[in-house]
Amino acid sequence: MDAQQAPINYPREMLLGRWYRSDIDENGQHFTEYALMSIDGSFEFSFISHNESGEVAQQSIELGDWGLVGDIHFTITKGEVIDEQEYGADLADENNYHAYRVLQLDNQIFKYKHIVSNEVFILRRVIDKIGFC
Repeated sequence: MDAQQAPINYPREMLLGRWYRSDIDENGQHFTEYALMSIDGSFEFSFISHNESGEVAQQSIELGDWGLVGDIHFTITKGEVIDEQEYGADLADENNYHAYRVLQLDNQIFKYKHIVSNEVFILRRVIDKIGFC
């Protein structure tokens, strides 16, 4: 972003709902993320790795808080679910805090870049209702 260019003020409501992304990780494994961002500022992120047969090899769920201010999206992980048991996160661990610059946000795409690592992520909105029924 140019120093002269003002940040875009994205409406927080644009992030509400369900999102997903599917990718190949650094080990060549298929990876899927499902994200639910609720109006109360809470989130649930589900990360799933698949084996070569497409079966679930590993799954983790993170719980926490999210926010959007201007073009900055942030998350604070407060817990995780492993084998259906919820565990609190270490809030002193800096790896539970993340900030991102929003590159695109509309009704279908949420594209954002991690402030520190510069990794770019693209989530697509999950359509709950298909058709007119």
